[in-house]
Amino acid sequence: MIIRKAKVTEAKRIKEIIDVHAQRGMMLSRQLDDIYASIRDFAVCEMDQRVVGVSALTVFTEELAEIRSLAVEDTYRHRNIGGHLVEFCVTEAIEYNINQIFTLTYISPYFKKLDFKPIPKDQLPHKIWRDCMSCEHFYHCDEEALIYEIRV
Repeated sequence: MIIRKAKVTEAKRIKEIIDVHAQRGMMLSRQLDDIYASIRDFAVCEMDQRVVGVSALTVFTEELAEIRSLAVEDTYRHRNIGGHLVEFCVTEAIEYNINQIFTLTYISPYFKKLDFKPIPKDQLPHKIWRDCMSCEHFYHCDEEALIYEIRV
């Protein structure tokens, strides 16, 4: 298992993995042009010489970042790939001196196992103004907001 930064040539594969989960209602979809534009945010898990898991760390402020688009191909689930991808994002946040990471998710029990704590969405105004206002689910969003405090 190799966890590393994504390559531009992997954008379509990243979208494939995200789309499977989005179609199941487990996450929001991402447009391919958005993935290309934010490819530097993405990390991937490579196994058997193919990308089998993805995550992204998006910086909002000098103290706050978001983990988004965490997904693992079904065949490779239950191998803690998601946990390793989250750990990669946390390590990256530490390198940037960021001390809080949040996520908006439909799978809050998973993140709670990783010590993320629920918070009201209104405590994330940067996220709301930057992304949520233009989301088709804005008025009926059922994602849960969680935050992780980094202690170094």
